[in-house]
Order: sequence, then C-alpha cells, then structure tokens
Amino acid sequence: MKTAVEKLNPTLAKIEVEVPFAEFKPYLDRTYKNLAGQISVPGFRKGKLPKQLIEQRAGFDYIVEASLNDALNDYYAQALGENELSPLAQPELDVQSQPSTENREADVKLTITVTVRPEIELPNYEGLEVEVDEVEVTAEDEVQALDALRERFGTLKTVERPAADKDFVTIDIAAEIDGEQVDAANDLSYQIGSGTMLDGIDEALTGLSAGEDATFETKLSGGEHAGEQAVIKVKLTAVKERELPEADDEFAQLASEFDTIEELKEDIKKQVAEAKVAEQGTQARDKVLAKLVELVEIPVPEKVIEDQLEQHFNNPNAEAGHDTEEHRAEVRANTETAFKNEMVLDAVADKEEVTVDQAEMINYIITMSSQYGMDPNQFAQMLDGSGQAGALVGEVRRSKALAAVLKTAVVKDTKGNVVDLSKYLGEGEEAAA
Repeated sequence: MKTAVEKLNPTLAKIEVEVPFAEFKPYLDRTYKNLAGQISVPGFRKGKLPKQLIEQRAGFDYIVEASLNDALNDYYAQALGENELSPLAQPELDVQSQPSTENREADVKLTITVTVRPEIELPNYEGLEVEVDEVEVTAEDEVQALDALRERFGTLKTVERPAADKDFVTIDIAAEIDGEQVDAANDLSYQIGSGTMLDGIDEALTGLSAGEDATFETKLSGGEHAGEQAVIKVKLTAVKERELPEADDEFAQLASEFDTIEELKEDIKKQVAEAKVAEQGTQARDKVLAKLVELVEIPVPEKVIEDQLEQHFNNPNAEAGHDTEEHRAEVRANTETAFKNEMVLDAVADKEEVTVDQAEMINYIITMSSQYGMDPNQFAQMLDGSGQAGALVGEVRRSKALAAVLKTAVVKDTKGNVVDLSKYLGEGEEAAA
C-alpha cells in the first residue's frame, strides 16, 4: 500500500492511498467465504458454494463494496500511522478506483480527507507572571461559614406571615396554554429565591400568605411544551422558615468533633482561609492557562466547531428555543477556547513527557465520582462502558501538564505579594486531582 499526504491547511490533510489488487484480494476472499456460509443453494453444502454462483446471487459489485467496507478501517489506520497524523473528526473518503466487472483486478485507489491536530510550537513557558486577588478573610466570611453549618442542622417551622425571600413554601401549581391546562402539581416544596422553578415565580410568591394565590405569565422550561408561553396559577398553602440552632457548645458537639463553640469557630476560620487560598490557586490556574494560550498560534478546525454545534443544538434533550444566534456564538467561542486549551496542554504534556499511572487514575475517578454523587466503581464502569476511559486519561495528563507550568509561574496578589501555590498544587496524585 502506498500513501501520499498533502496538507490542505494546518488542520486538514488529504491522503492519497493506492492499494495493489494483490493486497486487496484477501478482503475479497473473506467476503466470498462469508457469503458462501450465508447463501443456500440446493445441491451445495453451506460454505462450499463456488465463487461463480455467489456472484450470480450477490453480484460482483456488491462483493467489492462489502470487501471495501471491511478493508477501509485498516487502510485508514495504516495511512494515519505511516504519516504520523492524529485525526480530530470522522474522515471523508472518496474511492477513485476499485475492481469491477470490466476490470476485476483493478487496484484500489482512494482519497481520505481528514481533520488533524495542528502542529504547535511552544514558547518558553517558564516563569509566566500573573496577578490574582489578595486573600482576605473577614469576620463576615467566618459568620457566613458558621451560618451555613447551622443551616445544615436547621429545622423548618411553619409561620403565620406573608412569604419572603429564603422562605420555604408549599404550593399547588398549574400551567395553561390557550385556556387549556397542560401541567399541574400539588404540595410542591420550594424555597423562594433558589431559582429552581419557573421565571417569575419568586415575584409571584413573595408577599402571599397561606391560602392566597397569584397568576403570572412565563415560558415553560421543560416537558413537551418547553419554550412556550403559559399562564401559571400558583396557590400558596404554607409558609415555613428555617430555624437555626444556637451557636453554642452543644451545637459544636453536635456538628463537629469539637467540645466548645470557640474551638469550632477557630477551625472554621482555618477552613475559610484554606478555601480562599484554593480560590487563589484556581484563579492562578485559569490565568496561567489563558496567558499560555495567548502566546501560541493555534488554528481551530472548522470541522470541530461544526461537530460541536451539531451535537449541542440537535440534542433531543436540549431546551426548546435555545437555538439563537447569540447562543450559537457562545457555543462556538467556548468550543474554540476548549480546543486551544487541550492542544496547548497536550503539547506541554509531550514536552514534559507526562505519564499517568494507575494510582492517579483511581484518585481522579474518586474525585470525579464524588462530584456526581456516584459510587467510584459504578462511575468507572460507566466510563468504561461508554468508551470514555481514554478521554479521562487525557484529562488527567493535561491536568498534570498544567500543574507543571504552574509550578514555574510567578504568581502575585494585587498588593504585589508572591503567592505560594505549593499547597494548592500538591504532589503526585493530588496534583492530578
């Protein structure tokens, strides 16, 4: 098999493939053998049918097409390997010549047009300088953290007053379109201001007392009428507020391993400070990556953009009415950014000879599964079953590559103080996570 590559642009390659008939013949023979076992002809045992009778039943052109379909993946993989090309999308194949009834031993000639990874020339990325916000833990931060902990142990108490922001309410709700009810539910629990229901419901509920109702118009966000304008009738049946436990020693013993509220507050202060440092680290990570990408010329293939737009907007589970010019521009921009990030981090990983071991993969799976609220083993099986295990290895490898760049970066806060990212970066498995 002979191949020749022409780069049409930095991300598009055309591969000319020529396969002598002698190399294509084994695929033809395999097709004849498969068909001989499928076609029944009186007087012949299955699998022993002569080629002439197989051609009479199936047709020589069909046999060639089936053989080509069997061979194309092999030819494509060999062509990519010989020319060291990394595909980014499904190829387009055009067969110029193949065996036919007129020329049964013709060579196979085809053109493969494929989107490929661009070649990237990395700059010197050691010592990239970025500025992050100053870490400042205020008394208000500590109070908010303590209140958040108290809320976890709070109880709901029915109150006899109009509903206000943050209250929990019980409601009956119905939606009508053109005077016809299209959806309804009773005894729903909802926290005003949480934003988990329809647009406009917070305003409708605020100020209502138990037994009162309100009507408003909005677009439905789910179901078969998603995106349609509807009249919403909501009746409030109960108002509840969260009653927080007193912040005392008894609460400290209930909510933590500490015996006194002062010990708990001291620990909360430490946790808030660590969270602020983590925010600083995340900010530094994002800014270092953005600065690195700015320094590299990375062409983005249109095919990658088109495939992402197709996947996003033709998803049957997508929200109705979301295909707007503004949203398409947003998806396009996000796709371009994600592509550039991946390309530059893959290049860094190659340069740094980054590898991913089993322990790092396990640690990453545990971290990701906890974010999805899944059992790690179940999460790993889901990844394996969906063929995403390889992609996950790439994610870990890119994370480690970014950590390598961050380790050499010069990070300062808005006051000019150098920020130490060693705790944020960690070592080994922690860095991968």
